[in-house]
Amino acid sequence: MLINFFYTLRAAKLPVSVKEYLTLLEALKAEVIGPSVDEFYFLARTTLVKDEAHFDKFDRAFGAYFKGIAQLADFTQEVPLDWLRKNLELELSPEERAAIEKMGWDELMDTLKKRFEEQKERHEGGSKWIGTGGTSPFGNSGYNPQGIRIGGQGGNKSAVKVWDQRAYKDYDDTKELGTRNIKVALRRLRRFAREGAAEELDLDDTIHSTAANAGLLDIKMVPERHNRVKVLLLMDVGGTMDEHIHRVEELFSATKSEFKHLEFYYFHNCVYDFMWKNNRRRFSEKTPTWDVIRKYNKDYKLIFVGDATMSPYEIVQPGGSVEYNNEEPGAEWLQRLTHAFPKFAWINPEPQGVWQYRQSIAIVQQLMNQRMFPLTLAGLEGAMRLLSK
Repeated sequence: MLINFFYTLRAAKLPVSVKEYLTLLEALKAEVIGPSVDEFYFLARTTLVKDEAHFDKFDRAFGAYFKGIAQLADFTQEVPLDWLRKNLELELSPEERAAIEKMGWDELMDTLKKRFEEQKERHEGGSKWIGTGGTSPFGNSGYNPQGIRIGGQGGNKSAVKVWDQRAYKDYDDTKELGTRNIKVALRRLRRFAREGAAEELDLDDTIHSTAANAGLLDIKMVPERHNRVKVLLLMDVGGTMDEHIHRVEELFSATKSEFKHLEFYYFHNCVYDFMWKNNRRRFSEKTPTWDVIRKYNKDYKLIFVGDATMSPYEIVQPGGSVEYNNEEPGAEWLQRLTHAFPKFAWINPEPQGVWQYRQSIAIVQQLMNQRMFPLTLAGLEGAMRLLSK
């Protein structure tokens, strides 16, 4: 049974080797766990997964194999792009739609296999072949109550399988996957020290002291280890950042849980002469940027979070702010901040592919000495590595 489980993990692009698989078998043979799926899950993850960044991949593969979670078929054949060219939009009446029958799951898969064997050319507007604009269960831009969408965009949201669904396959490495995985990336920025009361068991010292004490138990305690890294987080809010609220909230949540010494402030588009802690009272409870610079030592790691998408005048021109008449350009304040906190980075939630088309992003990148990273797991890891140097 487990050999197929091993192949499922490999199909999910997990770097699982035969050696690790044999280690799992040895552990099972030694009966280190009981007959429990939960215990097997933790044993398998411990022996097979060597990097926390792969935990989500493992969870999905484990669920697909043991819990019956649907997983996309890994089709290897290529569909000619000409077959999927969209030339017409199909419009059917409610009666015509109701007359189209659904295929069952097995029939759907078997029929698709036959179509691949039989089809030799492009089809459009039909009810049988892989094509576009018809009522066939295979293709796109048409209508079928239960089919497999191949290429194109979803319209009726009735597809039971999507040929190019694995456009999401790189989310583990390059896209945001949630607070847990953000924490994994942020943990690269750590410097531990023992602080506070002695409340944590020092196992090694306890064993050594007990052995030196002729076997009489001599318990040794030490203070807990805490991450001593200090972070100053400045977050852009409002305007174009509204599109990124969910992802920035996840980042903020993970940051608050990972760093004991965290200070944060908000700004809009670019930093000027003041920032704030509460958006509802942003104009009545301002914090002068000079106060922030003077209050925190240079050992704080400075992290900007913003899409850097604005008019270039907002960065380089006095009075360029869209909200008030700023006496000094935002560029001056950015340079003061990066000078005060030598360890700095900018996290940008905008897709990296559009950066080159935004003049304001290019300006901010230059002001940041090219220390701008995308809000992805790989981007966060890169930023944390830079800040930990």
